[in-house]
Amino acid sequence: MLNFFRLRELTHALLPGMIEHKWGRVISLTGTSEPLTLNVANSAKAAVHAWSKGLSRDVGKYGITLHCIQPGRIMSEQIVARDPTEEARREFAQREIPVGRFGNPEELADIVTFLASPRANYMTGTVIPVDGGIKRYAH
Repeated sequence: MLNFFRLRELTHALLPGMIEHKWGRVISLTGTSEPLTLNVANSAKAAVHAWSKGLSRDVGKYGITLHCIQPGRIMSEQIVARDPTEEARREFAQREIPVGRFGNPEELADIVTFLASPRANYMTGTVIPVDGGIKRYAH
């Protein structure tokens, strides 16, 4: 639950300045809250999703938006450690990810950039998967 508490503390420390400026963005990288197995991290992720949605309703009038992004398999050191060979990664991606490949960090950055921009002023309280379709359940 540390992931939830620290995020909440940081956000609430920054909210007065956002309210004063009548603009702000809180974008959290969370992950799935749908438990495929028993994992305590899912509870923290679900808490962030619910808290973000609730807070978005309270601070929207100040031009502040909140979003949660659920990254899927984005190429990183963690992915390479998990599947050390290119062949293993390719086989996994073709078997499990509908688009047939791992995501690029730039693809994750693109959605963050959009959500942080004024173009996303009318969006708030969302949970957005950036996962190539790997998530098996609808929101």
